[in-house]
Amino acid sequence: MKLRFALLLAASLLSACATTPPAPLVSRGQIRDFSLEGRFALRVTLPGQAVQNSGGRLTWTHQNRSDRVLLSSPLGYGLAEIETTPEISSLRTADGKTRESSDPATLIEEVTGQRLPVSQLPAWLLGRSDGKARIESDPQGRPARLTEDGWQVDYSFESDSPDALPARLTLSRDGEIELRLRIEEWKDKP
Repeated sequence: MKLRFALLLAASLLSACATTPPAPLVSRGQIRDFSLEGRFALRVTLPGQAVQNSGGRLTWTHQNRSDRVLLSSPLGYGLAEIETTPEISSLRTADGKTRESSDPATLIEEVTGQRLPVSQLPAWLLGRSDGKARIESDPQGRPARLTEDGWQVDYSFESDSPDALPARLTLSRDGEIELRLRIEEWKDKP
């Protein structure tokens, strides 16, 4: 059950004290590839089930429409690795088991029982969408809230710069899933 929950956490990807993210080298709108280091906290509240909480660290690299996410416990022990490309997605657990699928959302649903927005997450991190989302901006013109496909993403910044990258994100769906990300470091060139 703990492994299943860790994998759910891994899939949704992605709060604690940390250093301030550095100012971006390019504007947020120009970033296509990135890597980040951070912490996550996940809370799952499903009807008829006990509330599940988990947290840890993540390292995420998004490059050339592919992603690699490494999840570890708060003490640094590896939990899972997820790799997605346009052709195939794989999930490798700490015990060495690997599962693959041509669709990342299907892979995560098979492992966790939850359909999660795996493909949208890289864009959502930067406050973007493929055009279906409703995006509310803050006074500096940065994303404050994004709503798409039943998901809500709330953004928090530690800098007043209009080009600042988010330092904290909260992703939630219908009060059932809440994922908090604390991004400690952004790199615009992985």
